[in-house]
Amino acid sequence: MSFSMMKPLPSPGEIQEKYPLSPRARKAKETRDEAIRKVITGESNQFLVIIGPCSADNEDAVCDYVSRLVKVQEKVAEKLILIPRIYTNKPRTTGEGYKGIVHQPDPEKKPDLAQGLIAMRHMHIRALEESGLSAADEMLYPDNWSYVSDFLSYVAIGARSVENQQHRLTVSGIDIPVGMKNPTSGDLSVMLNSVIAAQNGHTFIYRGKETHSTGNPLAHTVLRGATNKHGNAIPNYHYEDLELLLDKYEQTGLKNPAAIVDTNHSNSNKKYEQQIRITREVLRSRHYDPRIYALVKGLMIESYLEPGAQKIGCGQHIYGKSITDPCLGWEESERLIYEIAELC
Repeated sequence: MSFSMMKPLPSPGEIQEKYPLSPRARKAKETRDEAIRKVITGESNQFLVIIGPCSADNEDAVCDYVSRLVKVQEKVAEKLILIPRIYTNKPRTTGEGYKGIVHQPDPEKKPDLAQGLIAMRHMHIRALEESGLSAADEMLYPDNWSYVSDFLSYVAIGARSVENQQHRLTVSGIDIPVGMKNPTSGDLSVMLNSVIAAQNGHTFIYRGKETHSTGNPLAHTVLRGATNKHGNAIPNYHYEDLELLLDKYEQTGLKNPAAIVDTNHSNSNKKYEQQIRITREVLRSRHYDPRIYALVKGLMIESYLEPGAQKIGCGQHIYGKSITDPCLGWEESERLIYEIAELC
């Protein structure tokens, strides 16, 4: 057998008991869960801005970033709900590279998943306790949901995971909004089929037990651009793309039709500074067509303290600068959030 079983990992219950959430933080999450739910269902006209670093690699820098978001959130609270992007699991196109704090609590050292699970929980809880802002994370491993279910307010299913059966079935048992991205091919039917699966109940195996889910009516779509057979980026945030998604949604009969536009990845061709222009275009499309206004519930923006990106394995890191995809810096991000509030 090619597997080497290294060591057992602590159970979700063991880690939750060792690193509990305070009653105040639980209340903050419950309040935000309800506010975000109302945006997805159309009961609220607030707009979601899921914003933060490509990968949450450093607890101090991430919590510093989230603390800055708090001050901005207070000023835009009437129009926007800011959801910190604290992504602790990173899918890799070739399997190589930094896979997130769950794999490597220290990106310059070897993987240690037992410590990584603790580091993930500790960072998320610290950010929530200090800021009152519950966060978003990507579900790379469906089994990990049990480690994070008590503090997240939003989950993203990535382009490489959205066709996976276990991801879809696990989402069907989650009770917060989950964004299902279009696959790297850009096929909207694949994305919508994942939402159909997630909104229905299923019986399946989860963490070694026969499990039944009742479906997640808050599952929705995320447009992140695509890649063609030549490896070229194909954006899907334009008015015509939103119109096409709306038409396809109307053919499905899905509950709570909703879309989030990811302004980076293949939509920007990873030219991070283009996120500002893309944001403006999406907001113009919303105002042009009332149906698109109702469909597009928010944006995903990659942003950190310092603009751009840096490589790991090259000595000392620059504090608050991405070690994966390049991100907007804080100053540009703050200005962009205020602009979004004005344009909403």
